[in-house]
Amino acid sequence: MSTQNPRSQQTGQRRAHGEPNKVPGQPNGTGSWQRGRWMLLLIALVCAAPVIGSYFTYYVIKPKGSTTSYGTLIDPQRPIPESLVVTGEDGKPIKLASLRGRWLMISVDSSACDKPCVTKLYFMRQVRATQAGERERIVNVFLRTDPGKVPDVVDNAYKDTEMLIADPKEVSAWLPADQGTQITDHIYMVDPNGNLMMRFPKDANPSKIKGDVTKLLRNSGIG
Repeated sequence: MSTQNPRSQQTGQRRAHGEPNKVPGQPNGTGSWQRGRWMLLLIALVCAAPVIGSYFTYYVIKPKGSTTSYGTLIDPQRPIPESLVVTGEDGKPIKLASLRGRWLMISVDSSACDKPCVTKLYFMRQVRATQAGERERIVNVFLRTDPGKVPDVVDNAYKDTEMLIADPKEVSAWLPADQGTQITDHIYMVDPNGNLMMRFPKDANPSKIKGDVTKLLRNSGIG
């Protein structure tokens, strides 16, 4: 008399014919595993989409005009020249490119820093402050075109701004000005890779600068 029940007999027959055992709750066959891999890939693409989209918008489509950005996108981008050496407040020379890694908001002016110069520094400080927890991603830079003394009132008011002496000819060769203006009229943005990527207009609206900077920080995964 056979002691095997019908289920045991069916299992034995599948083994005899080389059929794999099916485990309840587990995918069976190569098709199921392939679908699983495709699902993981799809999830990864969905997670990466915001970063990919922001870079495609800013660096491939390169939209112009106020419809997308207030500032003018620099095309082609201009990396910080390796030859651009500045003098820090400690009197030591450093390469400006050594500041790569964070967003740089740059103003250029004489060390005397007249009213328009102070206005730009004030706007830069306020724009940075309004970024709340993201503000540490930004470094404000005042490129001074001469070694003169910065007025104490300016120096004391903007301790969070890097005040660096730079050769005006080298700076002018790197930073483009809008038609009918000069580099001291603008505020510039440099991305964490060291590429000059945006110029704000003369007598800029700080609220609109804030809007562009907020968008850059939100859409960028670098810096």
